[in-house]
Amino acid sequence: MSDQASQETLLHEPVVHDIIELEDVGLSPEQLLEGADNYTADNIKVLKGLDGVRKRPGMYLQGGTGIDGFHQLVTEIIDNAIDEGLAGFADTVTVTIHKDESVSVGDNGRGFPVDAMASEGGRPAVEVTFTDLHAGGKFDDGAYKVSGGLHGVGAKVVNALSLFLQVDIRKGKDLYRIGFSSGELTEPLHIIGENKLGRNGSIITFKPDPAVFKDIVTHWEYSRIRRRLRELAFLTGGIKIILTDEREGHQKTETFHEKGGVGAYAKSLTGESPLLYDTPIMFKGMVDDIEVEVGFVHTTKYDYTLVAYANMITNRDGGTHMTGFRTAFTRVMNQYTKAKNLLKQGAISPTGDDWLEGLHCVISVKLGDPQFESNAKIKLLNPEAQGAVNAVVGEKLTEFLEENPKLGKALVEKAADAARARDAARKAKDLVRRVNPLDNDFMAGKLADCQSQDPAESELLLVEGNSAGGTAKGARDRKFQAVLPLRGKVLNVEKATLGQILKNTEIRSMIAAIGAGLQGTGDNQHFDLSNIRYHKIVIMTDADVDGSHISVLLMTFFYRFMRPIIEAGYLYIAQPPLFKLSVGRKHEYLYDEAALQARLLEVGDKSSISIQRYKGLGEMNPEQLWETTLDPERRVMRHVGIQDVLDATEVFKDLMGNDVAPRRAFIEENATFARIDVLN
Repeated sequence: MSDQASQETLLHEPVVHDIIELEDVGLSPEQLLEGADNYTADNIKVLKGLDGVRKRPGMYLQGGTGIDGFHQLVTEIIDNAIDEGLAGFADTVTVTIHKDESVSVGDNGRGFPVDAMASEGGRPAVEVTFTDLHAGGKFDDGAYKVSGGLHGVGAKVVNALSLFLQVDIRKGKDLYRIGFSSGELTEPLHIIGENKLGRNGSIITFKPDPAVFKDIVTHWEYSRIRRRLRELAFLTGGIKIILTDEREGHQKTETFHEKGGVGAYAKSLTGESPLLYDTPIMFKGMVDDIEVEVGFVHTTKYDYTLVAYANMITNRDGGTHMTGFRTAFTRVMNQYTKAKNLLKQGAISPTGDDWLEGLHCVISVKLGDPQFESNAKIKLLNPEAQGAVNAVVGEKLTEFLEENPKLGKALVEKAADAARARDAARKAKDLVRRVNPLDNDFMAGKLADCQSQDPAESELLLVEGNSAGGTAKGARDRKFQAVLPLRGKVLNVEKATLGQILKNTEIRSMIAAIGAGLQGTGDNQHFDLSNIRYHKIVIMTDADVDGSHISVLLMTFFYRFMRPIIEAGYLYIAQPPLFKLSVGRKHEYLYDEAALQARLLEVGDKSSISIQRYKGLGEMNPEQLWETTLDPERRVMRHVGIQDVLDATEVFKDLMGNDVAPRRAFIEENATFARIDVLN
C-alpha cells in the first residue's frame, strides 16, 4: 500500500529518522557567550520515532495545526487510496465521516502488506508503514508508477497526530487489524475474522487529536472534503468515490464518478458563462513515460482559467507543464491562422494572452519523479514535462483544427476580437496610468490619497459608505493611509457584462486609485502589478450582514479582474470590533459575542459595566476608529489568499451566481447563531 501521494506535508525534510533538538539552557546571550563550555551533550534532546512529529507538527503537516492542517490529514489518507486506483488495483474509494468526528477511508486495492520485514526485526510491513518515517511503497519503483511524493511521511504524520488510528486489511482469506494511539502501537497486527468479501482492500479509521488541534474546533467541513473528492474524480476519470456523512443533522451520501475526466473538469470551471461550443476538447498522449491529459473549453466571455496538476497535486503557480501548453497553443493557433489566411489585411494579430481569452483549461501530467519549486508543490520544475505537453498539444491541436475547421475559425475570430478590444480599451487607459487619480472627474472628492509615494508602505482603505469614509479620513495616518469611500453595494461582477463593469462608478474609482489596471478586458497587458500604488488594499465594511455582503462583492471583483493582487498577498479585510466594554474608567474592544460573554463572566462587579455595540463604522469617532481598526500596532486584519482555483471558483459561483440552491446550501451548512444585542 502507498504512503503520501498528493500534497507533500514535509516542510523541512529530516535526513534521519530521529529529530535532534536543542534544549533551552536558560542563559542570556551574554552568558552563552561567556559560558560556551557549559554547552555539552547533556543539552541535546533526542526525540524517538514519531515524537518529533508531535513536537513540531508544522514541520511535517501542510497547514500546521490550523483548520487547513486538520483537513490535510484526511487528504493524506485519501491520496493513498487514490494511488491504488492510479496503479490499476482499485476502482472504488470510500470516505465516511462518523458521528464522533472520526473518519474512515477505504479502497478495494491490494491491501496493506501484512507479512514480516526481516530488515525491521520481523515487524509487519503495515506497522512499519505507519510508524517509521520514510518507509513506504513510494520508494520502490515497481510498487507505484506515479505518486505525489516520495518522502514516505504522510501516513506516519496522520498516525502521530491522531487520538487513535485503526487499519483493517482484507488480504486473501483473512481480515486483519492493527491499532495505534498518538503514533504508538496499541493493538498489534492480528486476524479478527474471515474476509467474506472475497477481495482485497484496506480501511483506515482515525480521529485527529484535540490536544494537537486545540486552536480550532475539530469538526470536518463536508464541503471542503467534497470539493477535493470531486476534483480527484475528474482527474482520475473513472475511479468511483463515495462520500458519506453520518453526523447528526448532516446525514447524506454522494457518489463522484466523473467519466468525462479533465474535459468535464474544465467545463465545471466556466460557472454560468455561456459556452462557445458545447463539448469540451480533450487531448491525451504519452511522451517518454510522461502521461499528458489536457481538457479545455471556451466561453463567450473574456476571463480565462488555467489549472495545472502534476500527479494530481495542484500546482497553484503552474510550472513547466503550463508553459508547455501556452507555448504549443499559441504556436499552433498562429500557424493555423496564417495558413488559412483567417485575418483580414491590416488586422491586429492576436498575442498569447488574446488566444487565452475565454479559455478554461485543465492540464494534468503524470510522471515518475516530479520536482517542485518547494515542498508546498505550488510549481512544477521538470523540463521534460514542458516538452511532453508541448509535443502532445502541438500534435493533437493541429489535427483537431484540420478536422474541425468551423470551430477553428470561431477560435480565431474570438482571439481577433480580443486583439481589437486592446485597441478599443485605450479609452480606459487613463484610469490606470500612474498619474494623480484626482485628475479624473469621477474621482474628485472621493480619494483622500496618502503622502507616501512608496507602494511598499502605502495602504488603500476601501471604506463602506460616505459617513464611515469621512470618519476614516479623520482617523487615518495621512503619511501612508489613503481612503476611498464606496457608496452602496458594489456591482456583482459575477453576473455583469464587461460594459456594465467599466461603467460602474465605484469600480472605476477603484481601478483609478489602485493604478494597476484591469484583467480580462481583452487587453491583458493592460494589467501591470508593478504599477500598483498600494501594497495593502484593505476592505473596511460594517460588522453586519450587509457589510459581509459588500466584502464578498469586493472579493469577487478582485478575484475575477485583479487576481494578481490576491496572489501577491496585497488584499486584506479589516476586522472592526463589535463591542466596547467599559469597566469603570477602563475600556476594551471585543470582536464577537463569544468574546464578550467570556469577558462578562470574568468581571465581578456587573454594576460598573457599560457596553456599546457598534452597528457600523460610522458610529465610531475618529479616535476610536484609529484605535480599533487603523492603528497597525493594534488592529486585527484578515489576509485574503487563494489556495485552490477550483475551490475559489466554485465558492464565488455558489455565492454570487444565478443559482439559488447552492447559495442556500452554503448558508445552511456554514451558518452560526448568536444572541445579537441580548446582553445580561
